[in-house]
Amino acid sequence: MDQQIRQRVFWQDTVEMPTGDVESPLGGRVQAAIVGGGYTGLSAARRLGQYGVSVTVLEAETIGWGASSRNGGMVLTGLKLPIQAVFQRYGRTLTKELFVCSLRAIDVVEQVVREEGIDCGFSRSGHLLVAVKPKHVRTLEEEAEFVEREFGHRVRLVPAERLGEEIGSGRYCGGLVDEVSGGLNPAQFVAGLARAAERAGAKLYAQAQVDRIERRGARFVLHTRRGALEAESVLIATAGYTREATPWLRRRILPIGSYIIATEPLPEALARSLIPRNRMVFDSKHYLNYFRLWEGRLIFGGRAAFFPESERSVLQSARILQQEMVTVFPALRTAKVEYVWGGTLDFAFDLMPHVGNQEGVFYALGYAGHGVALGTYLGQTVAEAMWKGTIAEHPFAQFRFPEVPLYDGRPWFLPLVGLWYRLLDWIE
Repeated sequence: MDQQIRQRVFWQDTVEMPTGDVESPLGGRVQAAIVGGGYTGLSAARRLGQYGVSVTVLEAETIGWGASSRNGGMVLTGLKLPIQAVFQRYGRTLTKELFVCSLRAIDVVEQVVREEGIDCGFSRSGHLLVAVKPKHVRTLEEEAEFVEREFGHRVRLVPAERLGEEIGSGRYCGGLVDEVSGGLNPAQFVAGLARAAERAGAKLYAQAQVDRIERRGARFVLHTRRGALEAESVLIATAGYTREATPWLRRRILPIGSYIIATEPLPEALARSLIPRNRMVFDSKHYLNYFRLWEGRLIFGGRAAFFPESERSVLQSARILQQEMVTVFPALRTAKVEYVWGGTLDFAFDLMPHVGNQEGVFYALGYAGHGVALGTYLGQTVAEAMWKGTIAEHPFAQFRFPEVPLYDGRPWFLPLVGLWYRLLDWIE
């Protein structure tokens, strides 16, 4: 592998990332404290600030450091779990509410970008789901018929013989296009969201890991290495980086690694030939790949390893993803890969996002790769629920949040999960 590949998040090189307050001691009281400085936490802070609430965001690393600046920048409709499976599990009424929320989430991202003047390249370019095997084409046909019949949402099937209009690869058997989805630069978006939260009055503290949350009567005390902060209400927005301070949530969220490479800027004609309509593309495998263009570069990601990022897993993933990329796009055999990085996603055992209130502490997490849209949306709507004092009516609070069996927060079984998903892909 090329030793010049930078083990660095490409997106973070495209914007000056906000630092937050990294020095001031913490103390005093606020109306709301938010743990986690990504999409969810910053979106919630912006909304609470707009309501005139005194709000402080506590981030263990730097603002936007986690998955919010490390993802593929895809703003997608739907949920991780196939919508027919959601329907079978929760019924027509709730499934429609959840699906409509996924559409509203994209509207919210677009609205925030417009209102706050965030220069992040947001575009409703649509997504393309490509079928790896003929069996998957039939599944896409069923999905297209289902979402139009049940929700009036139209998507477009692309047969194999016309797939060249959408993607310059002979690897796939067909596809499904949803024009409502979009794309953006995730680091530019989270940086803009942070500035918007500050303009609304929120205070952002980085390097302020919360080690313990203590209940004192009607208030909470959040203990950090920089002091303790009292708050009337608390929102946990830690996604795949949920830690010991919230053991109830930690037992319910699996931290799954996802890895991405970015090529050098490609010749314009070559880049255009890969994804002619600039879609957000992902495939139908369990061990999936996802990819898109950004300013002439191909951004290519996947579950190359299931463990959260480390120097070793990032290096291994660079090799795997480069091989996968060339399998999909043989024309990139000689293209130079300039960046590789990893991030950690938040998967619930039921593959669903969850919001709620556990012993007075609000939470929103479990996006499973749909966090750009849903994290922004649920941050805003959970903040609105906090303002009202109850979250019971929120659609994503209407179902049980299951604990992961035999799990204490240390994901020892992730290699087995990876093998299982590879086996499923092979069987299918």
